[in-house]
Amino acid sequence: MPVEPDTVKSANRQIARAAGTVMAAFILSNLIGLIRGILILRGFGTGLEMEAYNTANRLAETLFNLVAGGALASAFVPTFTGFLTRKETKRAWHLASAIANLVLVILMAVSALSAIFAPQIVRYLLAPGFVDEPAKFDLTVQLLRVILPSVVIFGLSGLMMGVLNAHQVFLFPALAPSMYSLGIIFGVVALSPTMGIFGLAWGTVLGAALHLLVQIPSLLRLKFTYKPVMGLEDTSVREVGRLMLPRLFGAGIVQLNFWVNTNLASRQPEGSLTAITAAFTLMMMPQALIAQTIAIASLPTFSAQVALGKMDEMRSSLASTLRAVLLLSLPASLGLVLLREPVIRLLYQGGQFGDRSTELVSWALLWYAAGLVGHCVVEIVSRAFYALHDTKTPVIIGICAMSLNILFSLMFTHLFLQAGWMPHGGLALANSLATGLEMGVLLFIMRKRLNGLVGREILNALWKGAIGCLLMAATLILWLGGSASMPVWIITLVGLLLGLVVYAGALIVMRTQEINIVIHAILRRTLRREA
Repeated sequence: MPVEPDTVKSANRQIARAAGTVMAAFILSNLIGLIRGILILRGFGTGLEMEAYNTANRLAETLFNLVAGGALASAFVPTFTGFLTRKETKRAWHLASAIANLVLVILMAVSALSAIFAPQIVRYLLAPGFVDEPAKFDLTVQLLRVILPSVVIFGLSGLMMGVLNAHQVFLFPALAPSMYSLGIIFGVVALSPTMGIFGLAWGTVLGAALHLLVQIPSLLRLKFTYKPVMGLEDTSVREVGRLMLPRLFGAGIVQLNFWVNTNLASRQPEGSLTAITAAFTLMMMPQALIAQTIAIASLPTFSAQVALGKMDEMRSSLASTLRAVLLLSLPASLGLVLLREPVIRLLYQGGQFGDRSTELVSWALLWYAAGLVGHCVVEIVSRAFYALHDTKTPVIIGICAMSLNILFSLMFTHLFLQAGWMPHGGLALANSLATGLEMGVLLFIMRKRLNGLVGREILNALWKGAIGCLLMAATLILWLGGSASMPVWIITLVGLLLGLVVYAGALIVMRTQEINIVIHAILRRTLRREA
């Protein structure tokens, strides 16, 4: 059945509008998150307290991502959206209530057990390297117990995000991360002067509460009807569970990689663990702006297209989304690689964060930034599988990729040591290589599943992006070579501006379809305002 152009354009515009809303909120979130990172690293540097906090926070992040993060959203949103699409509102709210109650019970139980066995978790799983440093070990255990309540709060907040996104409400869920950062900033600024690193930990819990509270008004406007049910006998609840289990297992493998990295970094020179944490966070900022915004906006649209049996429309929408992601992520990756050191100096250096800290974080960012494109594409293609009610395929591929990541982590750490390089860079390279392989396999399978991905248009966007990146790289290398004696803020800001202008200019000259769409949209709005 041929695709109706107007219908496809309408779906693509819906994704674009939603992505624009989410992106605006994510830009604000990333700016606030950046301020959060600056205050934390300048306040605590890459020393003992920061190492303990990052290790303690790893367990909380793991539990959130396993139950309330991607695993729950990928299983819940397609099922919930299906009810809404078929106008079965009562069943949709019954499903949401049941899942909320289950999430609450499960996370409370897991958090309680984690608090009881916190010393064993740190000693045997998270950071065996801390055992030889009793002060760091004890501090990690204490911080872990403080942070754990945030897991339960995040669980409900993550489900709330899914409900609102399924209703095409994106603004306040997208603002929630900003609230989380504000809570942490309050902890650093207001609590840490008297409580030390525990002020940061309590700020983390406060941030989780704000993450939840900012979404409640939007949920109330939807006239959410809560029911105190578990719904284990409900087929839709079991469907969410069926879809969630493989995704949960896959997310567990991903989190296992972070645990392996934490484990290995705890045995490396002090500052290595904080360096990979800070560098990964910095790399994920453009990933959030580029991929997560578009992925969040596209999943409900993909799910609705699948529910209505419009597979040709979904293929076209997915291809268009992938082109946009590639054109945005390629220059972002290159820019991070070339400008990593001045960016880190500008943002973080000061207070407890000195030259050694800059060197550690910059080295990790070099290898993480190389994998940015892979992270962005995997985010989009995985959502397409979830819309097809297939959580098994991306999970199986993810398990294979993350298993390779563990192997690569051990191998590259050894090779980096043999070469006389800082070993934590090997952990970052392992992540980038494994994610790149995961991206390639997922694209291959999705292409088979949808009988094509309009590959010619994707390749056309790819080669144009590659040419733009070559021109951008040449410009930035010349700039960095001639500006070494200038203040770091000039080096960084002018470098970013030059890179943006050269890359965008190249795409305009090559008449890239996505750039033309943006230009025409701006012109239409301008002319409409003038009229």
